[in-house]
Amino acid sequence: MNIERSIKKDIDKWLFKGKLIVIYGPRRVGKTTLVNEILAEHGKDARYIECDNLHNRQALEVYDDKKLREFLGPGKIFIIDEAQRVLNIGLTLKLLVDYHPDIQIIATGSSSFDLSNKISEPLTGRAVSFTLYPISLFELKAWMDKSGKKFDLNESLRQALLLGSYPEIASGKSMEPGDYLRDLSSNYLYKDVFEYEGLRKPDVLVKLLQLLAYQVGNEVSYNELAVKLEVGRETVIRYIDLLEKAFVLFRLRPYSRNLRNEIGKKNKIYFYDLGVRNAIIGALETIDGRDDIGALWENFCVLERQKLTQEKHWHRNPFFWRTMAGKEIDYLEEYDGRLYGYEFKWGTASYSIPREFLDAYKNSSVVVVNRANCGDFLMP
Repeated sequence: MNIERSIKKDIDKWLFKGKLIVIYGPRRVGKTTLVNEILAEHGKDARYIECDNLHNRQALEVYDDKKLREFLGPGKIFIIDEAQRVLNIGLTLKLLVDYHPDIQIIATGSSSFDLSNKISEPLTGRAVSFTLYPISLFELKAWMDKSGKKFDLNESLRQALLLGSYPEIASGKSMEPGDYLRDLSSNYLYKDVFEYEGLRKPDVLVKLLQLLAYQVGNEVSYNELAVKLEVGRETVIRYIDLLEKAFVLFRLRPYSRNLRNEIGKKNKIYFYDLGVRNAIIGALETIDGRDDIGALWENFCVLERQKLTQEKHWHRNPFFWRTMAGKEIDYLEEYDGRLYGYEFKWGTASYSIPREFLDAYKNSSVVVVNRANCGDFLMP
C-alpha cells in the first residue's frame, strides 16, 4: 500500500472547477504515483501525457485550441507530466483552460524554472498550485496506522534525520537506502539544473552543494562561497536560485524591522531532504554521536513545519532572527499581527530567550522544540 499523500484530498476538491492544477516537487518524490492514483479513479476518462516524449512536446507546442484538443483525444482529465519541457507551455495551457472548460488539466513539474514563469502571467487567476514534498511525519504516521504498524516517533525521527523521507525510504521499499540516496544525490536530482540554459560548470555546482550541506542552519555568505569556489558572487547566487527552483534546497530570510543590531541580509539554507544532504557529504552511517545533529534537527523541524503549513492551509510568514551580538531564534512565524518564535534543541541543552527580542516585539513568544514535545509542533 502506497503512502497516501495529504495534498490529494485538496487536489480532488479542485477538479473540474475551471482551474488548471499544477503539482510541483522534486524528482522521485512521488508525483507520478500521485497522478496515477488520480488516473485510476477516473478510468477511461483520464489520459497521461509524458513530456519527456518528443512527439508529445511537439504536439503541445501547436497554439491552436482545436488541434490541441484533438491531440488530447477523448476523455475528461489529462495529466501533462514534466510540463516545463514544453516550449511556451503557459500559452498552451491557457488555450485549453479558456476554450475547453469541460476538461481538467493537471500539469506536473520537477522544477519550477520555466513552468512557474510561463504559467504565471498567461494563467493569472486560472491556476491553483501544490508542492509535493518528501513524506511528512503526519503522512507517515497515518500510513503506518492504516497498515497496522506501530508508529514510533523517536525511531521515525532518527531515520528521517539520517536517511530522509523520500517515499522509497520512508516506506521501507528501498533495500539499500544508502545506494538509493547516493544515486539520487549524484546527478539525477540535478538533471534539470544541469540542463537549464546549458549550465557550464556542473563541478562548481556539486562543490557548492557540499559547502552548503556543511552550513545547514547557519547564515550563508555568498561572498565567502564565491571565494572558496573561485567564481563570481553572481554565479553563486544564480546556482543557489536554480537549486531552489529544482526543490533541492530552500532559503529562510532573516526577520528585521531595521533595528540597528539585527542582521537583515544573510539567509539560512535548508535541504528538502536530509538523506540527500547526508549523501552529498558521505555521512549515512549513523545518527549517534554526530556533531551536526543540531543542524539536522533544525533543518528537519523547519522543513516539516513547511509541509504542515501547506497541509493546514495556514498563511504564515517564516523567518529567523539574529542580532550582531549572536543572540538568535532559529525560526519565526508571523501571523495575526504577532511573532511566534521556536528554538530547536535535539538534546536538553539550556536556552535563554533573548530579552532583546521580547522587548522589541511585544506580545511575541518563544518556545523550545525538542524530541519530547515536537509532536505538538510537527503534528498538532
